[in-house]
Amino acid sequence: MIKIVVPATSANVGPGFDCLGVALSLYNTFYIEEIEEGFEFEGCEDKFKNDKNLVAKSMAYFFKNEAPDFVPSGYRIKFESDIPVSRGLGSSAACIVAGIIAANHFSGIGLKKDALLRIATEIEGHPDNVAPALFGNMTIALCNNIGELSMDIVDISEDIKFCALIPDFRLSTEKARSVLPDSISYKDAVFNISRAAMLISSLSSGNTELLKYACDDRLHQPYRSTLIPEFETVVDIAYSYGAHGVFLSGAGPTVMTVISGSLNNFIDDIEPNLVNLQYKWHAKVLQCDKKGAQLNILE
Repeated sequence: MIKIVVPATSANVGPGFDCLGVALSLYNTFYIEEIEEGFEFEGCEDKFKNDKNLVAKSMAYFFKNEAPDFVPSGYRIKFESDIPVSRGLGSSAACIVAGIIAANHFSGIGLKKDALLRIATEIEGHPDNVAPALFGNMTIALCNNIGELSMDIVDISEDIKFCALIPDFRLSTEKARSVLPDSISYKDAVFNISRAAMLISSLSSGNTELLKYACDDRLHQPYRSTLIPEFETVVDIAYSYGAHGVFLSGAGPTVMTVISGSLNNFIDDIEPNLVNLQYKWHAKVLQCDKKGAQLNILE
């Protein structure tokens, strides 16, 4: 049996649409062992207890495309899930990463993380969640003009923390992508380039004074926020209690705030204002996860 622990992730980080992502100290744990035949599932919703399960699909994709000499005939997968589903915190990416790490282990191929990232990106469609889930920290990932994947890691200042503001409703990534425009203006492109550059610098150096402006975005947040009731109210509350920066986590609906060690009472101050809202938002303080996905062999 193997144990795979995968961190939650927050994609885009404001202006870094489809290329930036950060790993967070909230985890899904997967226990996977071989059985004689088929798949068995424990700890997930009934609708996911079949071959459409994203862990199982990712394993099948790996075996089909990598064609290892050995493919086990069955697995039992147990889920211990702390990452909320369809909240913009990378729950799907965690399943994909767990599946390819498991398949890589059981097949005996021994691919390195760079190769696993390529496979995970093929399944997910973009690397902004799967890259930090695999490697930890904040990642910058892109595909070049011949389709090759490149990635680098950004070390976030130790003083930086994140506080996820999570509502009591789900938002599908497909719906969140459907409201995005087909094109943007030159002015908006320049706006996002400058903010993304400042964001990376600020998170790395710990210069929190710049984050309020560095988290601004004109590519996706203005459009997706229309799908999120109380979005502007939650953003205003976060800034009123001292958040350094606020951005939409992935496709939403979670709103991510950037705080620091000096804001020790942030969650106590903000929580009473959130629970009284219609959608019962709750706050969860998180660190940047530095390790990424971890595999342990239990037997």
